[in-house]
Parts: sequence; structure tokens; C-alpha cells
Amino acid sequence: MASEGRGIPRWLLNWAPAALAIAMIAGESTATMSASDTSRWLLPIWVYLFGPITAAHWAVVHFFLRKSGHFIGYGLVSLACFHGWRSSLADSDPRRLWRRAAAWALVCTLIVAAADEYHQSFLPSRGAAIHDVVLDLCGGIAAQLLLRTLAPRLFRHSSLWAVL
Repeated sequence: MASEGRGIPRWLLNWAPAALAIAMIAGESTATMSASDTSRWLLPIWVYLFGPITAAHWAVVHFFLRKSGHFIGYGLVSLACFHGWRSSLADSDPRRLWRRAAAWALVCTLIVAAADEYHQSFLPSRGAAIHDVVLDLCGGIAAQLLLRTLAPRLFRHSSLWAVL
């Protein structure tokens, strides 16, 4: 499965975005990215952009920033895995290929989210929470729905998207 006989194998190019997205999640699943540590650098950015904020208000904003990060980050994992699966699966029906790739992307998103929370359960400054896994999966689902909605409009001239 090499790309035209030379260079980087096609499967590697197809799965590189997923590997990078999962590496991003793994990097963020460390003690360095705990709530107290992210507050240290997010708060000055917030103050610079929007002005001073009380500690009570910052706690709420910081919570939503972190949860938004979960949602968006796992949405990106889902899209990257979708690309890998769409490129790897064989199916003569483009609609079925799309559904299969989306389903496998969501399975991958769920596995990565569960593994991430399990890993965090061993870190003293982090915690594991099932609601974060649910939020992560919701981010993946939202990304798939957004892709399903926007792709046919953005790529009208491509035969893969035209059938959707």
C-alpha cells in the first residue's frame, strides 16, 4: 500500500492526523494540564483580552474553557479518525462507507476518551470522571454531525460528498 510506488505509504498519510490528535490528547492528559496549572496561564490571557475578573467568576469561566477543550479536542479526534477510516475502508456504496467510517471514528473517540480518563485516575493532580467521557463522545458526535452537514456544501464537486 505505498503511494504510487515511492515516498510515504498512503496508509501512513491517511492515519497521521489521527495519530497527531491522539498524541495531543495524551500530552494534555498529564499533571501539567491539571486545572490549577491551566489556570496559571489561561487567567493572564483572559485578563489581557477581556480585563480583570473576580476569582468566583474566573472559576466558572475556567471550568467552561476546560470543558470546551474536551468537546473541541475530541471532536477533532473524531474527525481525524473519520479521515483514517474513510480512507482505509473498502465499500462500493459511498453512503455506507460514510456511515461505517463515522461509526468507527466514534468508537475510536470513545476508546481514547476512556483511556484518557483511566490514565488520569493515576495522577494525583488529575481525576477521572465518566461525565468527561460522555462530554468527549458528545464532541465526537457533534463533529460528525457538523461534517455530515457541511461537507456536501463545501465539496459539491466531489463525487464522495455529492451522494450525501
